[in-house]
Amino acid sequence: MANRILIVDDAAFMRMMIRDILSKNGYEVVGEANDGAQAIEKFKELKPDLTTMDITMPEMDGIAALKEIKKIDPNAKVIMCSAMGQQAMVIDAIQAGAKDFIVKPFQADRVIEAIKKTMG
Repeated sequence: MANRILIVDDAAFMRMMIRDILSKNGYEVVGEANDGAQAIEKFKELKPDLTTMDITMPEMDGIAALKEIKKIDPNAKVIMCSAMGQQAMVIDAIQAGAKDFIVKPFQADRVIEAIKKTMG
């Protein structure tokens, strides 16, 4: 069975880029969210195998959403997506329980490598 993935990013074109990379590599995108609050709702509803989470979003950022998701499911697998120069936030995210992080602009091989490593 394909791994079920939830994509969270406030930029529609970024979600589209990740969806494209995942679909081409046999992963099933079960849902998308455009902010942290929506990510938590979708996570509860869809119970994905893995979530890609943008760090910087309106309403609720990715780190706050990550912490909430980890409360719902301590074993949740979340990979953070960050722009260059967000190292401090990436460290916060890893401490909050993120499994890995990928940097924008996305490189397909790095995205797939992070997912394979996380799904282990």
